[in-house]
Amino acid sequence: MNPNDLPTQLILTTQDVFNSSELEALCQRIIASGILGRSKHYAALLSYLVQCSLENRQPKEIELATDVLGKAADFDVSTDSSVRVYVHQLRKKLAAYYEQNELDTAHRLVIPKGKYSLAAKVVAPPTISTGFSLAKYGASNSLLFAVALLLGANLLYLFSQQSEASRPPAQFAAEHPIWETVLSDNKPLLLVMGDYYIFGELNANGNVARMVREFNVNSRSDLEDLQFSDIEHTENYLDLDLSYMPEGSAFALAKIVPILQKSGKAVNITMMSDLTTADIRSNHIVYIGYISALEKLTTMVFAGSGLRIGRSFDELFNTKTAEYYTSDAGLPEEGDPFRDYGMFSTFPASIDTQVVMISGMRDAGLMHTAQALSDASALDDLIVAIDSDTDEAVGSFEALFEVYGVDRLNFDADLVYTNLLDTAQIWGAPRLN
Repeated sequence: MNPNDLPTQLILTTQDVFNSSELEALCQRIIASGILGRSKHYAALLSYLVQCSLENRQPKEIELATDVLGKAADFDVSTDSSVRVYVHQLRKKLAAYYEQNELDTAHRLVIPKGKYSLAAKVVAPPTISTGFSLAKYGASNSLLFAVALLLGANLLYLFSQQSEASRPPAQFAAEHPIWETVLSDNKPLLLVMGDYYIFGELNANGNVARMVREFNVNSRSDLEDLQFSDIEHTENYLDLDLSYMPEGSAFALAKIVPILQKSGKAVNITMMSDLTTADIRSNHIVYIGYISALEKLTTMVFAGSGLRIGRSFDELFNTKTAEYYTSDAGLPEEGDPFRDYGMFSTFPASIDTQVVMISGMRDAGLMHTAQALSDASALDDLIVAIDSDTDEAVGSFEALFEVYGVDRLNFDADLVYTNLLDTAQIWGAPRLN
């Protein structure tokens, strides 16, 4: 039973259940259990909320930001969701504590949803005073009344559980601050798939001898430029009106589209080879594909980034630590483990539009990034990671996942890099790789 989902009428104030010494002792037991993890913020946040309970006051979001998380006095709660994320995470950690500890307790310490304060929720059915004595009804009637009371409490709990469980995962993800930048307004959504433009090379008989993928030829106009620059072979090239996408794009598409649909807005789709500058200016862009297929978005993605494309598109270079992140997922032997990288980035493309990039060096990295961006807990981890070292908002940041897999499938991953983007560079002078 998750105490955070019990009916609201079973919520009591901490003063109704604990005296000051009991509440402080409970706080220390929770901290000592290790359930809060290594971050000092969760223990500090719990202790602060306990102190507020003892003083019988409701703390404000700005107080938690400045007094607990160390934010500056000009912290803007409307643009920075770090307080809400930490409180959300602490709420889950308290529930996890009671799943492993104090299983027979009658009351559990919780943070009610939508609140920044502690409360006590009843685990066992409460004793209800009705103004009359059960004794006068006899032992049998008293037992029946107790059973009915217990049944009623259980039914209330089941109804609340079913209501919460009936919400699909995509709805939880869609309500997350990371997705709010593209889902909460009336701006159109354009889903851009990273495709690879293919053209034909003809033999002496004028038949297509092979299909060619050239990194510098990403559209029909690029092919025309190649033909003009190579007059000698211009008649050997043929536009096949053909492109292909990686297999991982299908998995990523299945994860992300339900989230975009929760906005109620129409979701249009296009290939990267067909994307125009006007599209970027008039739509929120959600990109799904390989890093090597970013094409028109490449300069924007890496303009304010702490990463650079390395010696190939299967490698990124950390400009601060001089560390290389290199994928070996290109040609793994069957059954051999490999390492890949998934990349997420979000930043404003203009005053009105935002780019959300869900990418990877290969399929495993792309698939994991899409999975992380469709899971509310993983989204929380991203915000906590980026906010732990900065006071800035999370509307423009990037992250890198190190993904481990076998046979082109991802099995495990670690978040190895997060960084706030320098958005002033996006439309500024290009920075050299």
